[in-house]
Amino acid sequence: MPTTTPEAARTALGHHPVQLTSVTKRYGTGDRAVTALDSVTLAFEAGTMTAVMGPSGSGKSTLLQCAAGLDRPTEGSVTVGGTALEGLDETALTLLRRDRVGFVFQAFNLVSALTAAQNVALPLLLAGQRPDPAALAAALAEVGLADRAGHRPSQLSGGQQQRVALARALISRPAVLLADEPTGALDTKTSRAVLALLRGLVDRHGQTVIMVTHDPTAASWADRVVLLADGRIADEITARSGAEAIASRMAVLEEQA
Repeated sequence: MPTTTPEAARTALGHHPVQLTSVTKRYGTGDRAVTALDSVTLAFEAGTMTAVMGPSGSGKSTLLQCAAGLDRPTEGSVTVGGTALEGLDETALTLLRRDRVGFVFQAFNLVSALTAAQNVALPLLLAGQRPDPAALAAALAEVGLADRAGHRPSQLSGGQQQRVALARALISRPAVLLADEPTGALDTKTSRAVLALLRGLVDRHGQTVIMVTHDPTAASWADRVVLLADGRIADEITARSGAEAIASRMAVLEEQA
């Protein structure tokens, strides 16, 4: 991907590639209604990495799904890449996600019959675009897999597969990269390598990253940590304060849950 500074990214995207304003998400009706998010207002600045943490059921996944346009808020508004999502039909939402949002999951979700390069090219092919071989090579080189383009997932380690998934997410140059437990299936050493790669994408290219994680060590790679509890923002702390401080704050929230 081309080099972009965080400052240039903020200018291009109006500072906030993703913004949630008074977002409430309820599931069900009447006495059985469950409020997953409760009037959450949160802006994610361009060229930064944010970790989202919280106890089970705190609303982390719902926040990520609303930020991605995968789920519609019951109330409030979401803006992605300068586009307000309310009012968009499903086709328009699909196009926006394809063009402006990159996804990385704990499960790598690679197509086993395709090579690394073909997996990276898949979003472009599905969009009816002709992949540029040079761009594919550059994307794989960016994640340290220039020599693995012709390998299938079964020939790659877990860390290598996650890096292919990262290259696939970034090939369309999204406004934001959403990562849901991206190191959850990896060992400590491999997790560190993937987190260093994410950090590098932010620092060198101005990529905006929102990462849901349960791991305080992973969260400490971010610029800030947003802590959720009962669908609300319980706290925001500077991630660089370290994993121990993050773990301590999480322990308090777990006790209160």
